[in-house]
Amino acid sequence: MKITSVKVHKIEKEDSRMKGKASVLLDDCFVIKDIRIIQGDDKMIVAMPNKVYPDGQHHDVAHPINQETRKMFEDAILEEYNKADSEEADTEE
Repeated sequence: MKITSVKVHKIEKEDSRMKGKASVLLDDCFVIKDIRIIQGDDKMIVAMPNKVYPDGQHHDVAHPINQETRKMFEDAILEEYNKADSEEADTEE
């Protein structure tokens, strides 16, 4: 499996830990949307899409099943998020 594309939509809402959402395209044939980018206490966190059940519990709709795949998603999403930051800084200058 290969991540072939990552799209990030930044969210700038005051006093919100959610900093954006991402869509990831796998092997040019399967997309996962609504991956959240959240500011944690000490680092950015990637949270997979989930569904809230009537009892209030959250269950992931899609998620990596091993640490290697999770790291691949995190690295690709956060790289694109940081690239969006630097592109915004370049246009402000």
